[in-house]
Amino acid sequence: MQQAVLIAPIVLPVFFWAVYHYHKDRHLPEPLGHLLLAFVFGIVAAGISQSLYIGLEPLGLRYDAGYLAETNTLGLLANSLLAIGPIEELSKLLLFVLIVVRFEEFDEPVDGIIYASFIGLGYAAIENWQYLDYLTPLEAIARGFASPVVHIVFASIWGYWIGRAYQQHESLLTASLVGFLIAALLHGVYDFMVLLQPYSALPAAALLIVGIWVWRLFAIRRLRGQAVRD
Repeated sequence: MQQAVLIAPIVLPVFFWAVYHYHKDRHLPEPLGHLLLAFVFGIVAAGISQSLYIGLEPLGLRYDAGYLAETNTLGLLANSLLAIGPIEELSKLLLFVLIVVRFEEFDEPVDGIIYASFIGLGYAAIENWQYLDYLTPLEAIARGFASPVVHIVFASIWGYWIGRAYQQHESLLTASLVGFLIAALLHGVYDFMVLLQPYSALPAAALLIVGIWVWRLFAIRRLRGQAVRD
């Protein structure tokens, strides 16, 4: 029973957002097996990002973000924009461009956002699991619901660009690069704010996430409308 209570902040948000995105994809729903595979890719992505962080150490480029927040604001900004954002978004994007876009069922523009969101869910689940030992139950619940949203919205940016490129028969490589750069930049800005001022920056950070989420809602509606007309 105690173990179930401990993992509830991880499992329940994942289930909620998985159902939500499956409902959003109701026009031509993706196979559940492929969505589950995308979730697993998110778990793998968490391992990839950890390896990339470790790989910075021999180069002298791995820094404690919490320490930078207390001692070096410019260093924290550089670390957020050049390490945290790029590493985490690249890790999530990697298996998407290598495998997911090759799925036969990747057949409508909104699929880019849907699969990217499931990868974000898997990544957030592992990230939340790693933080369980350091959080109070209330903090674990709050993080359990917030972290998936954060990873979903940033992954949705490159997912949107790739899905749109698919629809318009444009270069997926160019779309991946543009989407990655935008997502990595915004992810880095978000982390910079919440690391520098964990409490006073929350309104601004929340506003950033809400803004991307609203854009995402309109993007999904537009892509679904185009798919129905086609």
